[in-house]
Amino acid sequence: MKGIHSILIAFTLLAFACSSASAFDTAPIQDFCVAIKDIKNGVFVNGKFCKDPKLADAQDFFFPGLNKPGDTSNPLGSNVTVVDVDKLPGLNTLGISLARLDFAPYGLNPPHTHPRGTEILVVVQGTLYVGFVTSNPDNRLFTKILYPGDVFVFPIGLIHFQFNTGKTEALAFSGLSSQNAGLITIAKAVFGSNPPINPDVLAKAFQLDKDLVKDLQSQLWSAKKMVRRMTKEGFVPDIVTFNSLVETICKTEECYASMKDFTASFLIRML
Repeated sequence: MKGIHSILIAFTLLAFACSSASAFDTAPIQDFCVAIKDIKNGVFVNGKFCKDPKLADAQDFFFPGLNKPGDTSNPLGSNVTVVDVDKLPGLNTLGISLARLDFAPYGLNPPHTHPRGTEILVVVQGTLYVGFVTSNPDNRLFTKILYPGDVFVFPIGLIHFQFNTGKTEALAFSGLSSQNAGLITIAKAVFGSNPPINPDVLAKAFQLDKDLVKDLQSQLWSAKKMVRRMTKEGFVPDIVTFNSLVETICKTEECYASMKDFTASFLIRML
């Protein structure tokens, strides 16, 4: 009986501790916490180094230029300009960020996830085919054609995409429920990892021929890595050298066709 009494007391204390642990401020307990890299000039607030509020100014909460279109001259025909805490320090601890999405005709923002944030998107110009896939085991696909003024939500962590179905450019803006929602582009993560995933693993996972997996791994991602190495060594290839590089890297006509018109300077800007 005494043992049972001790167990009950232990459970009571555990329950009390759990309830006490959950009784905390879920939001910042100050007006703002401007992120700062130099901790010598910061103060420690809510677990983060922040600029002394007395030293903050309007510039900490300002980001210019989101009216300018992004460069969509790439194989995907899209460009995402993200305004997160790295570009706008005043977003720190506020749990929000913003992005501008530009699409060339038939441009695609490929399947990707944001591990730390839900995304809400509004179309400003053009027509977008958007969708997301739910988690296992159902893997349900939810899609919608969006027109200017339409809004769509992509739940946190789920694979989603946006595709311009029109012959004209498209523009959208997204809000995200994190100061840094993170980004995992599925194709790039799987076939462009560094170092590469063992082809045997991917061939079995996707039920593909091993040579096809190797071909996928050798395409755009490898070209970028090679240009990166070359530039680090002080060699910037001209267009002739770059086209030769593309011919060496690409194993399929589709790969070569998508990259042959690229300039080395453009790829370097992508690094």
